[in-house]
Amino acid sequence: MRVLKDSLESICAHLGLPPTLTGQKILLKPNLISGHGSYLSCTSGYLLAALAELFSDHGAHILLGDSPAFGSAESVLKKRKIESLISRFDIELVEFITPVKMVLAHDFTITVSAEALACDLFVNIPKIKAHKQMFITCAVKNLFGIVLGMRKALAHLKHGSTHLRFADLMLDLIALLPANISIADGIEAMHRDGPIGGDQLDLGCLAGADDPVAMDTAILQLLELDMNKAPIWQAAAKRDMPGSKVDNLIYPLRKPEEFHGSGFIAPDILYPVPFNPARFMLSSARRIFHAAHR
Repeated sequence: MRVLKDSLESICAHLGLPPTLTGQKILLKPNLISGHGSYLSCTSGYLLAALAELFSDHGAHILLGDSPAFGSAESVLKKRKIESLISRFDIELVEFITPVKMVLAHDFTITVSAEALACDLFVNIPKIKAHKQMFITCAVKNLFGIVLGMRKALAHLKHGSTHLRFADLMLDLIALLPANISIADGIEAMHRDGPIGGDQLDLGCLAGADDPVAMDTAILQLLELDMNKAPIWQAAAKRDMPGSKVDNLIYPLRKPEEFHGSGFIAPDILYPVPFNPARFMLSSARRIFHAAHR
């Protein structure tokens, strides 16, 4: 844990984290996709514990929240045994339940969580994974977790006509965020399949960025993947977003090529973005069940 925390201190120092955060609300937003499937599908509990200790040392008021695909954030934390790892820290668990309707830049209307935006610093903590719909999932894709509950499935249906259209939706979510940084969990990455089930890859990587698009670009380089196969990067490059430009990226610590040869495998063929009707109905039924028993 000490090595992990020291690494995070170094990353956050390079991202301009001030020496004191007294009175500041810091929201930790991990990937808590589900309590089922591979444990690799969720952000590491050890990483969350190290971040909680770091921000506690800086005097922050720490919040933790997400909107999982199934169930509540609390239920996923319990099933993944993350709750026991972070219980010694003064963390306020927030469920993403209060709807706020937002009109985004590219003709999107989406309902997001008020709780996700009610912080002084939004700490995006994605898991580096293969993704059978979006090639890989990292910083930008993890922001989809601020979309409320079953509205995620509706967004897949409504805005998933193409992979690039769906990528545009996620890129537009960035503008809604308060001040934010991203810390990617690539210690044990998940490859070949995802986002729920896949194989372990010991990548040994922690990455930090103040731009989620830049982080995604760097991770694609680090994993030696063809960026043109990643819809989020393609959409960002089409918009000429600064974070999509390799030459704009600065690496004050380790460089992507130091991780080359990892053997990370991403899907060759991407599944359509919209869920099939049966899966949508199952997702909706599960959400209703979990809401009734919360």
